[in-house]
Amino acid sequence: MAQSYRRTGGDSRVDQDSRASLDRIAADWDDALRLLGRILIGGIFVQSGFDKLLDLDGFATMLGTHALPLAPVIAPLGLATRYAAVLMIAFVITATAISHRFWALPPDEQPIQMVQFAKNMAIIGGFLFVLAAGGGELSLDRWRRRRV
Repeated sequence: MAQSYRRTGGDSRVDQDSRASLDRIAADWDDALRLLGRILIGGIFVQSGFDKLLDLDGFATMLGTHALPLAPVIAPLGLATRYAAVLMIAFVITATAISHRFWALPPDEQPIQMVQFAKNMAIIGGFLFVLAAGGGELSLDRWRRRRV
């Protein structure tokens, strides 16, 4: 959907949107893309959290008190989005430091842990984007601001 822009300086003519197609799509669908991104990045934590609930004793033994139980719920919904992103970054760094220390493992175990380490770095990158962009219009943060 192309947007029109009025010229400034008293000229009342309307110019057609001259942005590249991909730029228009990204701008026009910004809030929906933010929502989808939050859902997708949060989904890995929901799935992982569910798996850990099925083996709660094993998970508790492995992580002790390092878990953030509410973060997988609030991050995808856009509630306290930037704060949730910071908490999730801290959580992923902690989990990575505990579980994916590929350099400290025997050579035959290193490749899979290197992949897990790289995956976690990519997830941190995604949360950095969430931190920078915020929740957008389709978030609980925005809904709460409208009600106030």
